[in-house]
Amino acid sequence: MAAMFRLVTIEREYGCGGGSIAAELANRLDWKLWDHLLTEEIARLAHVDPSAVMRCDERMDSRFYRVAKVFWRGSYERSSPLGNQAFDTDRMVSMMEQITARIAQEGNSIVVGRGAPYFLREQPDAFHVFLYAPRVEKVRRLLEDGSTKSEAENLVDTIDRERIAFVKHYFDADWPTRSLYHVMINTAVGNESVIETILHTMHLIEGRPKATDYEHPKVPSSI
Repeated sequence: MAAMFRLVTIEREYGCGGGSIAAELANRLDWKLWDHLLTEEIARLAHVDPSAVMRCDERMDSRFYRVAKVFWRGSYERSSPLGNQAFDTDRMVSMMEQITARIAQEGNSIVVGRGAPYFLREQPDAFHVFLYAPRVEKVRRLLEDGSTKSEAENLVDTIDRERIAFVKHYFDADWPTRSLYHVMINTAVGNESVIETILHTMHLIEGRPKATDYEHPKVPSSI
């Protein structure tokens, strides 16, 4: 008997409404939402404040930090200000791999970003979605959420560049990796239409294998 979808990953351009769409989809399916909860879980397991995880969220560590981390490795590491347990993006990605494996076992979950479609690409019961929107639509949504026009434009122009660098570094892939996704949807059609499209497409192709030519994602071997 064909397997049913038990997981949905949602990757998204910044400002396209991916977070609210994921929340509504989780509510509609009565599934667990791993978005802010992922940040809290990583913080709990790493024994750090959630703000430390948010600083690493889908972005590369600064060049200064990476140079400093390498510099401090060695005999003086224990007394260094960074130490071998410093929380950084390398450690976050390593923990994400472990957490997504656990989420895959539990099932009935919506996972937002954080490399989830790459970690779960071989999971047969995972349905992968990419959400995008025209720049003007993303700015409009951010203005509705309380950002100023200059803030909204700056965020739209910079956050996705950080995600591109993040995916290239940790998974050796272009972002978005189109072959990973079952559907790619323009959210300018409206949240309800997006959710209905996701649910309808899941129903149509449920249990059918998805062909992909993308190689296994590269995950850092030493954190």
